[in-house]
Amino acid sequence: MKDFSKELSFKTSRSSGAGGQNVNKVETSVTVLWLVDESDFFNEYQKELIRGKLKNRINAEGYMFLTVSESRSQLMNKNKAIEKIIDLVNKALIVPKKRLATKPSKGQKQKRLDTKKKISEKKDNRKFKF
Repeated sequence: MKDFSKELSFKTSRSSGAGGQNVNKVETSVTVLWLVDESDFFNEYQKELIRGKLKNRINAEGYMFLTVSESRSQLMNKNKAIEKIIDLVNKALIVPKKRLATKPSKGQKQKRLDTKKKISEKKDNRKFKF
């Protein structure tokens, strides 16, 4: 798990939703910005993975952004935003293992054929016979 929080920049804005006059006065919503291409923590392959998997969060200038306004506290929202963006990037870096194709065993094939035969006989017994 890589902590690249030193490369993050923050913008604050007024949150929407509940909070009374606090919403109108205090900028508690935090938007975290990170320039993916300028990162020193990741190599080119990792940056390509991040750009590919998180392309819907990266704008035309190459900034990845995430807005958090869950709490009424700016500091809590900032910490939550850092936590979320690090988690998103770390999940994007995971490369799933390739699936190896396997063949069904003789027992599985025989079981499938036996089941088909039983169903066929059951349906055949429903027919009216003279």
